[in-house]
Amino acid sequence: MLFSRLREDIACILERDPAARTAWEVLTCYPGLHALVMHRWAHWCWTHGLKWPGRFLSNYNRFLTGIEIHPGATIGRRVFIDHGMGVVVGQTAEIGDDCTIYQGVTLGGTSLSKGAKRHPTLGKGVIIGANAQVLGGFTVGDGARVGSNAVVTKPVPPGATAVGNPARIIVAKVAVLDAKQAEREALAERLGFSAYGVTEGDDPLSQAMRGLIDHASGHERQITLIWRAIEKLACEANTEAARDCLPCDAQTTEQFNAEELNRLMK
Repeated sequence: MLFSRLREDIACILERDPAARTAWEVLTCYPGLHALVMHRWAHWCWTHGLKWPGRFLSNYNRFLTGIEIHPGATIGRRVFIDHGMGVVVGQTAEIGDDCTIYQGVTLGGTSLSKGAKRHPTLGKGVIIGANAQVLGGFTVGDGARVGSNAVVTKPVPPGATAVGNPARIIVAKVAVLDAKQAEREALAERLGFSAYGVTEGDDPLSQAMRGLIDHASGHERQITLIWRAIEKLACEANTEAARDCLPCDAQTTEQFNAEELNRLMK
């Protein structure tokens, strides 16, 4: 059992970290792996009534790896703590299978009630970006992502992305992806992975601005078409009155460069 879990952990690191070269390198040089192995020992002590040895192992784990995991925390299979320095996982936190956690992450609590569920529950395949703070006894749904430096204090639906401080929840993609970005998204989807919890389409402010730019571009095109129709009708009427009614400064060509503005927003 112990060695099968270890093989799983090494395999998931080799899959998700392009810097990992060999299983031996992962086994000897990855503090995230060492922290998980030592946590399993500490968790066994904690769940078998050996509270002080569990806390001592947890503290020693922190000293060696820079990763602080309370022995009461529950961690699933194939969890990858990348870099890991400064990661803090609280006592009642639960981390599901196949999650990825980057450096500086806190899975913390906001309640002082002993025995209560104070820390978050991460579903399967969740990605928590660097320095993100997930605070409270709520659930981050399966496949959700939390962007770097986000501060999350409310539940995140499955498959959604949380970014910003306080975190804004993005349930569906609003922005239209360009060809290169779409290719990157497709690759990440196939791998089931998104580095640091965000992709280029996850910034809600950029999405809103791009939507406004595209909307303004559509309006300008419609106005241009209307003026061209008016101009055509005036020419067909071929009367002095019709020509006098057409403003001399009417815009009959498109001036709005939506593509350039969208490029600046990237």
